[in-house]
Amino acid sequence: MAKKTIKLDEYNKKILATIHKYADISNQELADRVGLSASACFQRKKALQEAGYFFNFHTEMDLDRICEHVLAYVEFYLKSNTAQQRRQFENALQGIPEFMDCLRMSGDVDYISFTCFPNYNALKQMCDSLSDDPNLGINRIVIRPVLERTKWYLGYPLEKLKWID
Repeated sequence: MAKKTIKLDEYNKKILATIHKYADISNQELADRVGLSASACFQRKKALQEAGYFFNFHTEMDLDRICEHVLAYVEFYLKSNTAQQRRQFENALQGIPEFMDCLRMSGDVDYISFTCFPNYNALKQMCDSLSDDPNLGINRIVIRPVLERTKWYLGYPLEKLKWID
């Protein structure tokens, strides 16, 4: 089912850009920032969410301060690039929360995933398990542990992107 399309006027753009960076903002503060009444702002925000322009809120955590963990990028090289093989692989990763992000790529690597595991051994065991599953058609896995996180992801640079009218 296709999602409803809403015109992204200046108010809707401001709402999206603001809640993207400040997910915990109160409705009144959001309304003040975008120049609408609290009621109009709430209605627009709700309509944008129901239409699928944004779909969740989350809080960034400083993992170094709260838990032991290993961050890594994992590259997957598949034996076959058929749609069926890709679906099987993608479906398998959907059920593993430690694989937080998965991107299908062009070039020599088929997929890159950003991961967070409790330790390197758990990461290695999961990759071995995936590699051992013949239904997934994985030819090779390359694990690239993150040594240091020098910049945090703080949202998309919406103010620098061209909005779709």
